[in-house]
Amino acid sequence: MASSTWLRWDALRSLVTAVRASTRAGSPGLLTRVAALPRLTLATVRGDYRGATVRELLILLGAVAYVVSPVDLMPEAVLGVFGLGDDAVVVGWVAVTVVNLTEDFLAWEGTRPHRRAPDVVPGDVIG
Repeated sequence: MASSTWLRWDALRSLVTAVRASTRAGSPGLLTRVAALPRLTLATVRGDYRGATVRELLILLGAVAYVVSPVDLMPEAVLGVFGLGDDAVVVGWVAVTVVNLTEDFLAWEGTRPHRRAPDVVPGDVIG
């Protein structure tokens, strides 16, 4: 029981740290971070961005699926409030991971030159 209480407090601390990092002055906001996730995934899968791995992104996706899924290691229906402990730990980990991944990715993305689509003149033959 003491270890599960410690895990819940640790998860809460992690969540608070992630929220502070994402809301500090000059830091990208939550919507910017969430909007960056598909770009981060695409850049990682293509191999352009090396700050994350496909494995890390799959684990993150699995963690989100675990929290929203009705299947639970410690079901709330049986254990009440104590059943929220595992979900709290996972949510804390997801929040910290998203903040860290997007912080690094957005910094990396900001250093890349913007690619402009080539000008296409009507009547040009493409191919």
